[in-house]
Parts: sequence; structure tokens; C-alpha cells
Amino acid sequence: MEYGNRSVLVGLIAVVIALAVFSSFGLPLFAGPTATITLPTAQPQDTAGPDDGAKGGGARVEVTPETVQSVIAVMDRLESYSRVITTTLEGASATTQTWVDGEWTRADMELSDRLIVHTIIGPEQLWRWYGAEDKVLSWPTDASSVDIEGQRIPTYEDILAVDMNSITAAGYEEKNGEACVYVEVALPELDQLERYWVSENSGLLWAAETLVGEETVWTMVAGLPETPVPSYASFQLPDGTVLHTVSAPAV
Repeated sequence: MEYGNRSVLVGLIAVVIALAVFSSFGLPLFAGPTATITLPTAQPQDTAGPDDGAKGGGARVEVTPETVQSVIAVMDRLESYSRVITTTLEGASATTQTWVDGEWTRADMELSDRLIVHTIIGPEQLWRWYGAEDKVLSWPTDASSVDIEGQRIPTYEDILAVDMNSITAAGYEEKNGEACVYVEVALPELDQLERYWVSENSGLLWAAETLVGEETVWTMVAGLPETPVPSYASFQLPDGTVLHTVSAPAV
């Protein structure tokens, strides 16, 4: 009797083991596929470089006091154009007609007393004369003479020359109907605040102003550039010397 009970017990144990093995390995053969969770693959994000954003060819990059000089440095700029610039210093205004053709710039500034200051700037030399005088002053140019040296008309290069630690604010801002990159520079030793707006469309300085305390003492406003520079633009000295000839626009 004891032997018979032992046989029954052994048989039951065998059945249990068989069922366990079948549950682990046999059922997946008959059951449907087990549901799985697939994690999405991370897609690389496009990162805009300094030469995107302000060109209109891609997403705008964030402009901060730390990055604004890099953004302005790589903007696309007109190579040949003319425009009118108006500056005001403590109420006295001056209007300047400028012609730019590659490395050459001609600027005729009419002062409030109607005297016209003529300036021609080439790659290495600057020439200046006043009114109808024949006497021409000339001196070598440098990196700060890119546009109109000595006539208190800044350019975007002036912003690039600023100590980054002096830039207190930067961003995108509309100025006089033009989308611009805005830069604010603090000069505490002079109690001055300088503000610049660089056009996103042309890459040229669009407007600027200087504040002493709360008072605006100087402003600069540029007109829309016309491109290319007209063929009649003169880069000629009073004695007839032609320093540069404007190339005919491509047809």
C-alpha cells in the first residue's frame, strides 16, 4: 500500500513538472506575438550657426550680448549701393550722400552751414577736401576707416570693435520699419549709452544713437540703400584724377 502511494506521488510530481515546462516553453508557440514597447529614436536637431538667422535663410539664432558680434560679423552685405545718411549732434543736422562700390566709398556730407565735406576712401588711402577747394588732404586708412572716417558716421565694424564686456543688451528689434539686430553698449566712464541697429536685410548699420545720462545727444538714421551704385558715381579728385571707375552692372 505504501509502495502504491509512493507511485501516485511520483506521478503527480511528474505531471506538475511537465505542466510547468509546457507553460514556460510550449505556450509561446501557440499564443500570438507578445506586445512590445518601442522607444522612439532620438532625431538630431538642427542647430543654427551664426550665419543663419540674420540672413533670412534659416531659423533665427538667439542673439545675446555674448553672440551678437558673431552674428553681425557673418551677415550678408551689399557690395555696391548708394544711400543717404542723416546725423544730428545736439540739434545740428548733417546729410551725407554715400556711394559704395566694393572697397571704395565716396561720401559728400553737407553740414548745417551748407559746407560740403567730400571724402573718398580706398583700400589703403583716404582723400578729403572741402567745398569747391582744390586742396586735398590724404592719409593712410586702417581697419577703422572702412566707411566714413572722421565724419562721426559709424558702421557695423564699430560694433565688432567694441569690447564684448561693454555690451549690456542685444536682440532682434524693429527700427523705423526695418527688422534689425539691436546692440546696446555702456560706457560708464563717459556716462554714455550707445545703441545700434543693424539691418537684417542689408547687413548695414541702419540707425544709431548716443545717450548721456537720459538725454539723446547724437543720432544717425540711414535711408534705404539703392543697388547697385549708379554708374555716374564719381570717385574723382578735384584735379581730375580718377581713383576708381564704377563697373557696369551685369546684364
